[in-house]
Amino acid sequence: MTHMKVKYLGDLRTECTHLNSGVQVRTEAPQEVGGTGKSFSPTDLLAVSLASCMITLMGILAQKLGFDFSGATADVEKEMATSPQRRIGKLIVRIRCLRSPDKQTREKLEKAALSCPVHLSLHPDIKQEIDFIWGV
Repeated sequence: MTHMKVKYLGDLRTECTHLNSGVQVRTEAPQEVGGTGKSFSPTDLLAVSLASCMITLMGILAQKLGFDFSGATADVEKEMATSPQRRIGKLIVRIRCLRSPDKQTREKLEKAALSCPVHLSLHPDIKQEIDFIWGV
């Protein structure tokens, strides 16, 4: 089990600490609810967690397959919904890899991404648009 701690700093900001490593991430409420927009919001972290998880699993598998996945990137967009309550409505993730693997490797890497724990943990009401772009 991983242990983390979140401290409220005031002014709609938090400091999140990964206790095993001491690494910290700060969050702030989004602009539309009073934040300054100068940091990740908690929902931004969820969106980037999805992309980070997907690309990490692809990297693990690529390493096992001997495919050079270095330099791969993921662009993430988050759309909020307001009805029936404020929540994440849609996540768009575009994963780009500089190299283009053969069809079998590509299918395995894409399947690995779609089996990431964050993807599998998201509520089905959150629309997810996932694109893989190879050889760019």
